[in-house]
Amino acid sequence: MPTDSILTSAELAFLAAARTAVLATIDGGGMPRLVPICFVIAEQPRLVVYTPLDEKPKRVADARDLARVRDILERPEVALLVDRWSEDWSRLGWLRLRGIADLVEPGNAPSGGDHATAVAELRRKYAQYASHRLEERPLIRIVVEGSANWGNLGEQ
Repeated sequence: MPTDSILTSAELAFLAAARTAVLATIDGGGMPRLVPICFVIAEQPRLVVYTPLDEKPKRVADARDLARVRDILERPEVALLVDRWSEDWSRLGWLRLRGIADLVEPGNAPSGGDHATAVAELRRKYAQYASHRLEERPLIRIVVEGSANWGNLGEQ
């Protein structure tokens, strides 16, 4: 990966190895909303996280009507938390990212290439997405602006 990242190499490796994260948005009343997500990362030249609005069952028919999407459209400032739990507390660690989120629609220039690349990476990382029509659905893109961490980010 290019070295233009705002993360250290240990933070970047911890993030890349993670299978899930928790996305935090702020609702219209100012309350935090937390959602577990799958994700991939890219550096282009800034660190970007993509998470799909996939076909797992949702409470709404259109992914654009999801609460997290409404939150992002109103307040694009978000946070992500990636953590590792272990009964061996010397292995505990977490990485928190803050960034600005937006929606990337399929085929919209100039982000259409970003969308297709992110979909391919999501399918490489998560076999479950082979049968999802991610190329037809929007993605959430988070441009990472800062980070904080604690604990042991090494030794997966």
